[in-house]
This record gives sequence, C-alpha cells and structure tokens, in this order.
Amino acid sequence: QVQLVESGGGLVQPGGSLRLSCAFSGSAFSAYVMGWYRQAPDKPRELVASITSGSSTNYAASVKDRFTISRDNAKSMVYLQMNSLKPEDTAVYYCRSSLGTVRWGQGTQVTVSS
Repeated sequence: QVQLVESGGGLVQPGGSLRLSCAFSGSAFSAYVMGWYRQAPDKPRELVASITSGSSTNYAASVKDRFTISRDNAKSMVYLQMNSLKPEDTAVYYCRSSLGTVRWGQGTQVTVSS
C-alpha cells in the first residue's frame, strides 16, 4: 500500500521561496508518475507539476519558470521547489502518485502573505 507524506509548507512573504517534499512508502517508486496538485479555498484541485518515471516534467502555465519538480529515486522522494511565490499560490499542496491506482497525501498548507 502506497503512502505519501508531504512536508515543507508554511507561511512565506511574496517573492519568497519554499521547498516541498513528499516521502513515498511502498515499492517500485521509480515506476510511478508523481505530481503536485493544489487546492485553494472554494476552488477545484489543480495540477501544479508532474514528473514521469523517465523524469519528463510538466507544469501548469501559472507556475512555469517559477516552480521546479524533481525526484530522487534512491530516496523515494519527490520535491517541489517554489520560487518567486505570489499570494495566488496560497493553497493546500498535495502529492499524488499514479501507476494505475492513484494515491494522495494528506496535504501541506502554503500561505503567501505579507
């Protein structure tokens, strides 16, 4: 059974940076497509970034050139480096794994405010 645990959220000022981490427990991590999603209050959950087993990446237009997704297969970890944060990036950020079955983490709050 895959379990995902996010960490690294918090309060940051506009223009600041945060690095989110997602710890994957289970087998065959390297085969999974991993993704970061976010959900702001009263809005649907949306894709932020994803990374395939071959490390191909995909980003939402709103975060491209500011956020970077990466993975460390040896540690079964996926990361989201977020730079130049804006108030509209405020949301709960979720880690997602996909290999046929989809699993979600519990989420970590990111708040961008002065």
